[in-house]
Amino acid sequence: MDDPIEELHAAERRLQAAQFAGDTDALDKLLDDRLIFTLGVDGKTYTKQDDLEIHRSGAQSLTRIEEEDLRVLVDGATGVTWFLGTLAGTFGGDTFHARMRYTRTWIKDDVGNWRVIAAHASAVPE
Repeated sequence: MDDPIEELHAAERRLQAAQFAGDTDALDKLLDDRLIFTLGVDGKTYTKQDDLEIHRSGAQSLTRIEEEDLRVLVDGATGVTWFLGTLAGTFGGDTFHARMRYTRTWIKDDVGNWRVIAAHASAVPE
């Protein structure tokens, strides 16, 4: 792919697929080691290792990711994706269903792979 917008769009879709499958190997490649993820519900921050452990342990399991909107911006080796959609599954043994907005900041590494370095998620009214 020579179009940076399409490359980042594809990376975002790989991330969604990895989250849905709980594929920690794929997530490890898509998340930068310096990742900081902020969850809007409580404002807590999580690292890459926190995120991988949630998936590895089975503490989170997704049964639905339904995308409503995905926007992509690329400027050089930096990109941003804005995802709006519905997620469902279990977290910590409790089921959940939520409409969410994710904003992810991506960087392109030295070999041309996109990796998430910062992310924020907030619930959106139905």
